[in-house]
Amino acid sequence: MKTTFYATLLFVSFHLSSFAQEWHTNLAAAQEKAAQQNKNIVLVFSGSDWCAPCIKLDKNILQSQTFKAQAQKNWVLLRADFPKLKKNRLPETQTEQNKQLAAKYNANGYFPFVVLLSPDGKLLGETSFSNQSPDAFVQTLNQYDKKSWKDLSSH
Repeated sequence: MKTTFYATLLFVSFHLSSFAQEWHTNLAAAQEKAAQQNKNIVLVFSGSDWCAPCIKLDKNILQSQTFKAQAQKNWVLLRADFPKLKKNRLPETQTEQNKQLAAKYNANGYFPFVVLLSPDGKLLGETSFSNQSPDAFVQTLNQYDKKSWKDLSSH
């Protein structure tokens, strides 16, 4: 009985981990992984504890099986969060790093804001969240993803 229980637990854990998302918070680490895996980077700007559309984006899109499956195959994920509540405050180094990302890729300060980057940091596309379905959101990113960073670097 114990063996069956542990085997089932192991199977479920393995199955769930196959859709686990690894969110980076450091651009250099995300770029390194993207270059190694020949993937583009999805950078999400969010206000996780104050921005209602950001919370919806996370719940309805980023946590969906559709997005997770696509991300696992095609993208390296990077999050730049700007929480306001004291209990959610990020370390100063992370806050500064997120501000630098925003200055470069989200100068207008839109939230939520999603950009697709090549491994070397070139902007391939940008979008926001407007209550679309996970399929529609992924389709938008896929359109930008078709702009291969290899093609852009040859210009």
